Amino acid sequence: MILITGATGILGRVVALELLKKGKKVRATKRRSSNLRDVLESYRFYTDRPDFYFDQIEWVDVDFEDLDSLQNVLKDVDEIYHCAAKVSFNPKDEKSLYKNNSGATEKLLFAIDPLKIKKFLFVSSIAVLDGFNEKGEMDENSDFNEKLHHSDYAISKYISEMEVWRAQYEGLNTVIINPGVIIGTGNWGNSSGDLFKKSSHSRTFPGGTAYVDVRDVAKIAIELMDKNAFAERFIIISENEKFRLVSDKVRTALGKPKAKLVPEFIYKVLPIISFLFGWLFPILKLLSKDNIETVRTDSKVSNQKITEFLNYQFIPVSESIDFHLKNYMESQKI
Repeated sequence: MILITGATGILGRVVALELLKKGKKVRATKRRSSNLRDVLESYRFYTDRPDFYFDQIEWVDVDFEDLDSLQNVLKDVDEIYHCAAKVSFNPKDEKSLYKNNSGATEKLLFAIDPLKIKKFLFVSSIAVLDGFNEKGEMDENSDFNEKLHHSDYAISKYISEMEVWRAQYEGLNTVIINPGVIIGTGNWGNSSGDLFKKSSHSRTFPGGTAYVDVRDVAKIAIELMDKNAFAERFIIISENEKFRLVSDKVRTALGKPKAKLVPEFIYKVLPIISFLFGWLFPILKLLSKDNIETVRTDSKVSNQKITEFLNYQFIPVSESIDFHLKNYMESQKI
């Protein structure tokens, strides 16, 4: 039995589907409030037998705060894909980020018997990467630098990674993957599922980030587990692209003119506002100098390790956007 946490999320649902296509038995965790209808609806874009595969999933409610609940969901499980996480960069979500990310990971690993669980894959993020190699790119050796400013999301993922490494040292076979911004279908109002809505605004930033198609992340995760790539971590990105690429495609599809770049003077004003009023309105902390610099500059993340390890060919970002944007517009009846 294979357990997938966060199976209602944009990635977990596709990992489940890909495993089911291989004839695996899948148990999936969810909250009582989870929208399973959204998962089923998204499957129709990934397979011509959405109901067939969806009905094979064993859905189980789990409370990561309750050891009995965790031990119940782990019964007869020998492989785990830990995809559950909260993605937010809003300061008001600080407590929930640590609870749902590092806290949940710690409790899950505590409940695991390494003699019964043969393999454990953890989904981290490129947000934990710091430093550049000789090519000026971030790679798997770009270790988290605690002296630098980081979002609570990045810190919670870094702490989670440390828990996974600890479990590895104690005998659990683990793999860590660090995806870029995941482009996928469904879960439209949350995390990276909100990508197209946010990209429809009339203004965009000059910088960029590292993107990857959810189908690639799911297939790579499964292949790494099949190859027993233990005690390793892999960056999973397709390409480094401008924010403008997504924005232009979304606005063109909506029949709107291409977005204009945010005026230069704004970049000088926003950090001042953040510094002066961030203590009063926490949301303004998002406008810090570090954050502003991030959206002004191009992402430089390398996928060399995973490309060579699996001889993998990624879906081009432009093609990925076209596929999922079409699904988004159909789902939202736009």
